[in-house]
Amino acid sequence: MPASSAHAPMRQMRASTRILAMTARRRAATAAATSASGGDAPKAAVASGHWTLATASLDHELVVKKSRFVASAWPVESADAAQRLIAARADPSASHNCWAFRVDGASRSSDDGEPGGTAGRPILGAIEADGLDGVAVLVVRFFGGAKLGAGPLARAYAQAARDAVRAAPKAFVREMARARVLAPQQDVGAVYGVLQKLGASAVGEPDFDQQQQGLALEVSVAADRLQAIAAALAEATAGRGKVEEVGGGGGDGAGG
Repeated sequence: MPASSAHAPMRQMRASTRILAMTARRRAATAAATSASGGDAPKAAVASGHWTLATASLDHELVVKKSRFVASAWPVESADAAQRLIAARADPSASHNCWAFRVDGASRSSDDGEPGGTAGRPILGAIEADGLDGVAVLVVRFFGGAKLGAGPLARAYAQAARDAVRAAPKAFVREMARARVLAPQQDVGAVYGVLQKLGASAVGEPDFDQQQQGLALEVSVAADRLQAIAAALAEATAGRGKVEEVGGGGGDGAGG
């Protein structure tokens, strides 16, 4: 077989992979723009995943009896990332640096010297009230000379956190999974058609076994679409195409 003919299947698959990746990026950009501009969020909410902030929201100031409360909020992917952002933004000259974060359903908070339950918990409540995950909030207080009392103090921290959280556009992060798609060469076109239709994106280059004449391609796909892809591939390839899950793919901020 001429060398050019021998490499043709690989070139075809690589070209298809590039097209698949470009299509996924275009869909992600469109979905992110819809989410950030206050688009139709309920459609995304039926998918597996969570809502978070699309961007950071910094330096929202609230003044209560001459005390200044300056709040900032960020989207975060881990507890470590949240703590790094909070530490970097904390002001050592402030009276208190109070914070909270929620990541993967787990949360932490700190009153940083304020009366127990008057700062960290109200900040966390601002995150939870909007059903968000992957969010960190810091509220820095500069004491104005007058004590507020527990109730007004808790309300001030909650309002400052709420102002920062609600000022940011929101994004839906879908739970992602990694899968390996296997199919004979004759089904390459059908495989890429199914993956493109169901929003899967290729991870790296496809493998092509010249001896077995088969495709092996790793893809990233919304976890709640894995079964649909397996069923569609089986139908499109008369049962020859198969899907093997190979592990979690993290989150995809493209959303909805």
